[in-house]
Amino acid sequence: MRLAFSTNAYLRHPFEEAAQRIAGLGYEGLELLADVPHAWPAGLLPSQKRGILAAMERTGLSFSNINAFMMNAINDHRQPYWHPSFIEPEPHYRRVRIDHTRRALSLCAELGAPHITTEPGGPLAPGQSRQQAIDLFVEVLTPLAEQAHDLGILLLIEPEPGLLLETTDQYLEVAERLNAPSVGLNFDVGHAYCVGEDLPRAIAQLAPHIRHYHVEDIAASRVHHHLVPGTGAIDFAAVVAAIRRTGYNGWLTVELYPFLDDPDAAARSAFAVLRPLVEADGENLETPRPARSREVSG
Repeated sequence: MRLAFSTNAYLRHPFEEAAQRIAGLGYEGLELLADVPHAWPAGLLPSQKRGILAAMERTGLSFSNINAFMMNAINDHRQPYWHPSFIEPEPHYRRVRIDHTRRALSLCAELGAPHITTEPGGPLAPGQSRQQAIDLFVEVLTPLAEQAHDLGILLLIEPEPGLLLETTDQYLEVAERLNAPSVGLNFDVGHAYCVGEDLPRAIAQLAPHIRHYHVEDIAASRVHHHLVPGTGAIDFAAVVAAIRRTGYNGWLTVELYPFLDDPDAAARSAFAVLRPLVEADGENLETPRPARSREVSG
């Protein structure tokens, strides 16, 4: 397994600087935010794409993922990450999410990244039944899965608390209906903890679908707020051991977007906690806690 860091914690820095900082902290990869200010696909010029690739080559980093979940560029007043969603009742606004995802898939293939992550259907709208929302989600995702297949990349769904797909069973229901080899799962460890999943059990059950992991800590309250690994309640030694048992040897991407004030400190502390676990041969380890001087609150 290899560690990467998401550029969504570096919204106050240009991409080239974010890449340099992430590499300097020891990470081998980064997750590119397909959004402002780093790589909003609708407005990304060829020269900017070349600049992204040049920065990756200079730093020696690899792409762990393209994050097409967030849509800060649209800045919906309800929630800039979730809206517009794939289940928006208004078809023209729903098309904004669909077109963004199509562009993100094309960008992913152009940059040579393995996959994009996307939202799992937004919150139900007033008067919208769950079954109607699932039917719409499957209808919308089907042609996007075909595009991903044609491009030779993957489209990964990321369940999230409060959205249409939150749990293992809910994801599996949709995956079965889609029945598309180009669709996979982005398993967000913190999200699964928030909705009460038994993490080792869920990891084992979903292993055939998981193509990428997001990693962050969560408080014992299970409130959905991303914390630096080692400062919340998740047992990362058990999590990494469970992942290792499945034979997964891909990316664990640390996602700490709330830490805009000091992303370097958050990334450094997360690396200090996770690297020994990723590199360890044994599985009976306690999750190390960062030194007090390095703890980041938020």
